[in-house]
Amino acid sequence: MNDALHIGTCSWKYDSWQGLIYEPGDEDNYLRAYARHYGSVEIDQWFWSLFGEERVLMPKPEVIAEYAAAVPETFRFTIKAPNSLTLTHYPRNNRNGTAQPNPWFLSVELYQRFLKSLTPLVSRIGAIMLQFGYLNRQKMASQQAFLHLLGRFLEAIPRDLNVCVETRNPNYLNRSHFDLLNEQCCGHVFSQGYYMPDIVDVYRKCHGQLQGTQVIRLLGPDREGIEKRTGKRWDRRAEPRDDELDVISKMVRHMVEDKGLDLYLNVNNHYEGSAPHTIHHLTELLEEA
Repeated sequence: MNDALHIGTCSWKYDSWQGLIYEPGDEDNYLRAYARHYGSVEIDQWFWSLFGEERVLMPKPEVIAEYAAAVPETFRFTIKAPNSLTLTHYPRNNRNGTAQPNPWFLSVELYQRFLKSLTPLVSRIGAIMLQFGYLNRQKMASQQAFLHLLGRFLEAIPRDLNVCVETRNPNYLNRSHFDLLNEQCCGHVFSQGYYMPDIVDVYRKCHGQLQGTQVIRLLGPDREGIEKRTGKRWDRRAEPRDDELDVISKMVRHMVEDKGLDLYLNVNNHYEGSAPHTIHHLTELLEEA
C-alpha cells in the first residue's frame, strides 16, 4: 500500500505457524523464514529485565548478532525497551507489604546501556517502545508528575532512533500526553485491547497532534480466554473482529496517506487467534479501500 506502512506480528516463534508462514526445516531459523513474508516484527523478549537492583538483564550479544544476520537491511524491528526502565516499582512487594521503588525507572544511563547492546541491529530498528503499566496513585502522584519525569528523560536520551510511548492509563490519553510527545518528536503506541479505549476513538481526538513515527498494537481483549479457546495453537481466526478491522483499516489509511505518518502495525496472536490470518484479512481490507 505504502512504504510508510510496516505490517508485522508480535514475535515470530510459533510452531503452529507451520503451513502458514513456515515450512519443514524453518525451525532452525524461524526469523529468517519470517522475513520472507513480512518486513517488520515486534520484539518483546528484552522487556522482562528487572529482577533486583543489582540484576538488570540486557540483550545477549550472540542473540543480537543472530537477529541481525537473519534479516535483510530493509527489514525493521520495533523493540520494547526493558521494563527496568518503565516500572516505577519492583514487580513483587517486600516483606512489609509496601512497594519497593525501582531505582532504574527512566534511567538515562540504563537506556544508553540498552542502546549500546543493540548496536548490530541499529540500522534495522524502526522504533523503541516505552511501555508503562497502569500507574495508580501509589506508583505515581499524578499524570503531571509522570509527564515531568518522562519529558526530562526524553530530553536527555540519544534520539538517533524513533521512540514511541505506550501508556496503560486510559485517563492519560489526553491533550497533555500528546502535546508532550509532539514537543519531544515522539510517537504514540495505540494499543487495541485489554481495558484500553478503542484506538479509533483515541485517534479521532489526537490525530492533529501526531507527527513522525507511530505504532499500532492489536492485542485483543482477553488473553487468557483466547489461549483456552485455541489451546495456544495459533493457526486460525478463532474470534474474528471483521467490523473492528474494517474501521481500523480506514484509520490506517488516514494515518499513512492523509497524515503522512510512518506507521508500524503489530498484530498479536491473541487479537483474533492467528496473527498471520489477521494480517491477511487486514491487507485485503486495505487493498479494497
